[in-house]
Amino acid sequence: MFDTKPYRELMESVIVRFKDTMKKVRTGRAHPDMLAGVKVEAYGQWMPLNQVANVTAQGGTMLLVTPFDPSTIQNISAAIRNDSTLGLNPSDDGHVVRVPIPALTEEARKEIVKTASKEVENSKVSIRNVREDARKDIKSAELPEDSRKRAEKEIDDLTKEFNDKIDSEFKLKEAELMKI
Repeated sequence: MFDTKPYRELMESVIVRFKDTMKKVRTGRAHPDMLAGVKVEAYGQWMPLNQVANVTAQGGTMLLVTPFDPSTIQNISAAIRNDSTLGLNPSDDGHVVRVPIPALTEEARKEIVKTASKEVENSKVSIRNVREDARKDIKSAELPEDSRKRAEKEIDDLTKEFNDKIDSEFKLKEAELMKI
């Protein structure tokens, strides 16, 4: 019998990575995960923002970044401002950093959907690569013909299942993006 569990786990890791990427996609509403990829220079090294500050959403149009150490506030502002993928302009008052989230235009929304759809394709390619690895392992295993066919069908079913999960996650994100 061929064990498909390791391939399921690999495909699940692709889904987790895809969901994390979709969380970071800007939707026009303030969400703390928007700043998840920001690295701040603090204490002589680069650190993720969530290790030097607390990020909260204030209403739907503002993020509030409260540093654990007030001496890092300038570096936090600079890190958010310098991240060109975000396109945000933070301001600080010496105690907290306020990050206004501008409303998205229709054109910007379509561009974000287009960019997110590229991530969908990348994730599906990763799923297909796992499937191909599984097929190679099935062919190299000493299995009877019917067991090999059954294992290949299981892998194909897994591939379809995980591709459907990617599509449904993307449809949810697309609906969220296009909603004004």
